[in-house]
Amino acid sequence: LFIFFVQPFKRFVEIGRVALVNYGEDYGKLVVIVDVIDQTRALVDAPDMERVPINFKRLSLTDIKIDIKRVPKKKDLIKAMEEADVKNKWEKSSWGRKLIVRKRRAALTD
Repeated sequence: LFIFFVQPFKRFVEIGRVALVNYGEDYGKLVVIVDVIDQTRALVDAPDMERVPINFKRLSLTDIKIDIKRVPKKKDLIKAMEEADVKNKWEKSSWGRKLIVRKRRAALTD
């Protein structure tokens, strides 16, 4: 008798995890978790925004993870994101494509 244990959750809050902001002024932006502050907040950064603490409830974790050290410099973060090809991976994912189509439909006029 073989029993396989399947881990039900695969998207963990960890340094280097790419997340989508789902609420607030940065809604819809892809950010990278650069540090975990406590059990409810993380420090996030992106090439087009400054580093800010954000509540986990305002983040949707993606399957994309990049290899960075804790609290990297902005240029190191940008370099790591380009090497990991985060933007293309996101645009090719079904979630990313769905959001692109949603934005395109919202911009249409009758």
